[in-house]
Amino acid sequence: MASLSTASTASSFGGPPHGGAAAPGTDRPASSGATRAWPPRVRRASPASPVLAVLVLVGCDPAPEASPPEDRETAEAVEPGRPTPSRAAAAPSRPDEYAPAPGAPWVRRDPATVGMDPYLLGEAVEYALAHETTEIPEDPGVYLRERFRGLPDQEIVGPTTDRGGVSGMILRDGYIVAEFGDTDREDMTFSVTKSYLSTLAGLAWAAGLIPDLDAPVSELVSDGTFAGPRNGAITWRHLLQQTSEWEGTLFGKPDRADRREGTDRTLQPPGTFWEYNDVRVNLLAYALLQRLKRPLPEVLAQEIMDPIGASDDWRWHGYRTSWVEVEGTPMQSVSGGGHWGGGLFIDTEDHARFGLLALRFGRWGNRQIIPAAWFTLATSPVDIHPGYGFMWWLNTDRGLLPAAPASAFMAVGAGWTNVIYVDRENRLVTVTRWLDGPQHVNGFVSRVLASIGVRERPSEAGG
Repeated sequence: MASLSTASTASSFGGPPHGGAAAPGTDRPASSGATRAWPPRVRRASPASPVLAVLVLVGCDPAPEASPPEDRETAEAVEPGRPTPSRAAAAPSRPDEYAPAPGAPWVRRDPATVGMDPYLLGEAVEYALAHETTEIPEDPGVYLRERFRGLPDQEIVGPTTDRGGVSGMILRDGYIVAEFGDTDREDMTFSVTKSYLSTLAGLAWAAGLIPDLDAPVSELVSDGTFAGPRNGAITWRHLLQQTSEWEGTLFGKPDRADRREGTDRTLQPPGTFWEYNDVRVNLLAYALLQRLKRPLPEVLAQEIMDPIGASDDWRWHGYRTSWVEVEGTPMQSVSGGGHWGGGLFIDTEDHARFGLLALRFGRWGNRQIIPAAWFTLATSPVDIHPGYGFMWWLNTDRGLLPAAPASAFMAVGAGWTNVIYVDRENRLVTVTRWLDGPQHVNGFVSRVLASIGVRERPSEAGG
């Protein structure tokens, strides 16, 4: 395994853009790349009241048409012999769908112009605002410490920060039709980070850095992290599907620290047992760092977030114990969640942009940022756990959100308090922050879906 630094240098909230901290003993980002110029933030005016109700706008400009993207290979062509993709992976729809250009204002639409009832949509917003989580206090660090108090290896080793109140956004056809709360506040997002990590794996796969998802990781990461009969048999697909059963210690955290299906259970052969385990998710982040040879926040910014026009004030943190050297350069291996602190600290609008990218099979305007085939793979059910894909939750058989289509998929964090909901059947993306659990996320989604069905009408004068 690569050498690990356990220096006590804590991650800096005011550190370099996107990276969690400066390299130990420095004030610069740990990066092998050149310094980059970060684009300015496009901010919305503050609302007149704390609650932004449904936006009923007229006179909006019509959506610009985009050139058709290049032909895309199907997942079957890229990955022969793999399981049939889920329903969520239907063929991409119109190539001229609206997406906000980087640096341009995000167009808002009267809900009725995209087939939604403004009154019923307002009820969905009011429902969300009335159901703030009671499980996670204002300081999520308190929640983490109390939840795991008395258990071994549960020290918080990454940063935490106070959270805001309920916030959210609703998109249809790429347009903002409703937003509420403070959508510009960067909060911890916990395991929603995993879906971003999965998408970075798609970048590495598209670039040929992971030629075969079913090949052992040890063929490409040969530093001893995947040594031995068990760990040596683990494939990239196993890591992405959370079926790896990896055994060991990473950054001071043994895998048994998050064995949610039984601390002392007998481990099974890789690929035969599903377990949600943050140590093994962090292992995927470490393996991707070894392949990309650049800090993952830098890759995410340059290859995904900047092209979709995201802000420049999100951060992706690792642990004070997760510094490694990659070809002689110190880099922090980031975490895939907030179990021990760290992960993505990001605002609601940036989540909505990422959700729209997923809705469109990795396409933004006329640019294919992530191969469409990757999103087909990523939203295909795990054979032994059909409610999960490549670190996306799937609504297979409507098992997670009964009100939603079976084709819907989600990025989910901290007991459903942070959710990006993606619904291709209804051309819909919603983001909710700090709702009180899955039952209220389902209640919110059911009300949003109930608003769909009014006769679509064109924009008023000027559009």
